[in-house]
Amino acid sequence: MRILVTAGPTREYIDSVRFITNASSGRMGFAVAEAAVRAGHDVTLLAGPVRLDPPEGCRIERFVSVADLKDALGRHFAACDVLVMAAAVGDFRPDKIFPGKIHRSDAPLSLRLLATEDVLASVARGKRPDQRIIAFAVEAGPDDLIEAKARREMAAKSADYVVVYAPDAIAASASRACVVTPDATALGWARRSKADLAREIVRLLAPCRD
Repeated sequence: MRILVTAGPTREYIDSVRFITNASSGRMGFAVAEAAVRAGHDVTLLAGPVRLDPPEGCRIERFVSVADLKDALGRHFAACDVLVMAAAVGDFRPDKIFPGKIHRSDAPLSLRLLATEDVLASVARGKRPDQRIIAFAVEAGPDDLIEAKARREMAAKSADYVVVYAPDAIAASASRACVVTPDATALGWARRSKADLAREIVRLLAPCRD
């Protein structure tokens, strides 16, 4: 299969040296890419600004902003069989980028934030019946409520699976997670290393070969 994986955070610049981002390390997406390569799949990895070496055997393309990621998905999504959307896409961007570097003497300053586009929902509008999408969600709360929320969001993003984990998974090497489908739990809640979770995710894709 041709698997397209996204990984890492996005950055939205405030001025020439400062930006809004999140704590994503990219480990989950890189682990999925590595597991998919080892399983014999054709893998393209779209990676945000992270300090990780890409797995051997996959193609890699870098992105920085949400707009960059949307552009890359627009170029690669049509050719893939599966999209694993592990990137931690930022929800906000400054309404303007200040020229040069803002100086301390310019304070006080107000920063107005606008919502970024939901790039997964956007790209999923072009999804073919034979394509699969695996989305990711970071949620806090009781397991049953988290799963119910994940399923509500699946329809809007045309996802076939959602990997759900708690906020403490960000930048960690292991996390408590589950994988849900629209009407079932494909992988139950448990604490796993991201490498183990990645292998489980790739195993779930085996039926997509048919």
